[in-house]
Amino acid sequence: MTLRRLSIFATAFLGAAGFAGAAAAQALSVDLGGEGALTLQVVQLFLMLTVLSLAPGIAIMVTCFPFMVTVLSILRQAVGVQQAPPNMLIVSLALFLTYFVMAPTFDAAWRGGVGPFLDGELTAEAAFTETLTPFRGFMEGRVDPMTIDALREAAPMRAETAPPETETPLSLLIPSFLLSEIKRAFEIGFLIFIPFLIIDLVVASILMAMGMMMVPPAIVSLPFKLAFFVLADGWTLLAGALVRGYGT
Repeated sequence: MTLRRLSIFATAFLGAAGFAGAAAAQALSVDLGGEGALTLQVVQLFLMLTVLSLAPGIAIMVTCFPFMVTVLSILRQAVGVQQAPPNMLIVSLALFLTYFVMAPTFDAAWRGGVGPFLDGELTAEAAFTETLTPFRGFMEGRVDPMTIDALREAAPMRAETAPPETETPLSLLIPSFLLSEIKRAFEIGFLIFIPFLIIDLVVASILMAMGMMMVPPAIVSLPFKLAFFVLADGWTLLAGALVRGYGT
């Protein structure tokens, strides 16, 4: 998928929700008295701009980006370097790993919803539903059922008044998916911390045995942690493990 195709896909996917309710009413207008008329096409434009302004948050909610960026941030903390790699590089790497993992989902959403919508084969409402289906399948495959049950039990009155549904509503699926991804990222972060913590403990013990208690152990252990990570080819191993965790 080319960059142009991906940008068209993102615009159409995020704008379909705003266009869904007004797609069939473009001929109507709102009378403003002597000031003229404001057509619903202008309203659609405002809706599209609003949705596009929320695009980063929407992209985070339905992809593996939260998992990727959390693990990479924990890795930086474990190594002990606070500003290297910088935040922009961490986010950029997480974005491209997310694109690599989510490419099949993007393709399925394009073929099922966005492409037919641009060709005039589907209405905005149907295109939005078809586009969202691959993302729903992705989230349902990764979400923890216990998290869904916990959130459902957190609002029992809402569950009692809600109509019966054959599938999990997005208002429940998306927060459950986000919580599951963050939980999984912290579990992996714990495993990442262990070898670097051992290096810190060994260096601190050696410094105390030598009577160098005034020397900060974190400063002395940093070169050893960096050397260990580089010799183990840590970036490649971690990126490969993160991608394989999604079955890609």
